[in-house]
Amino acid sequence: MSLNIDYYFRKPEKFPIPGFLDGLTEAWEILTRAKELLTEDFIDESADIRDGATIMGPVYIGKNVEIMPGALIRPYTIIGDNCSVGHGSELKHAVLFGGAKVASLSFVGDSVLGASARIASGVITGNRKFDQTEVALKLGGEKHGLGSDFFGLILGDSSRLGANCTTQPGTHIGPNSWIFPQICVRGFIQERVRVTEERRLRYSENTVVELKP
Repeated sequence: MSLNIDYYFRKPEKFPIPGFLDGLTEAWEILTRAKELLTEDFIDESADIRDGATIMGPVYIGKNVEIMPGALIRPYTIIGDNCSVGHGSELKHAVLFGGAKVASLSFVGDSVLGASARIASGVITGNRKFDQTEVALKLGGEKHGLGSDFFGLILGDSSRLGANCTTQPGTHIGPNSWIFPQICVRGFIQERVRVTEERRLRYSENTVVELKP
């Protein structure tokens, strides 16, 4: 179990802003620094921002980024090189290392995605507790505060969330782990695991009904 930035993000060269990570020790500190350092927009000329996308600064958008129609990029978001944001997805105070991808119709709030991490369509990263107190992560029976009452997800390098997954506030997922579709996860999930859920489908006879026009 770890909060250490090096546990989740092992390719610092994939971060687009030189020196940004210097001195940081815990993964959640990346979000705090984004609010401290982002004061104006930077959008690389190679970024492909499609018609209908909305950018609310300050933001940083790196090289060869693709942002599809209907996407919403909110303040203090950093999108590294070669990332993509799908149609209708919303990024709020999110940080993406190079090569990370968010598919269509997802919400990524107050979260950090590692290099080549993947978020599939319809994923929701819960980013605030019902009681609106500071979000914390329990490790070894001890709660560790994450610096804010708005905090979503830490997703390590090359990890994946399947379609329609939900993560509870403060979730930390190590690198190279797969969370299969339609699963709700919380807390700490270590590196290199697959998270699946057994389900049974029930079939019964249906009634023939002529549907109204």
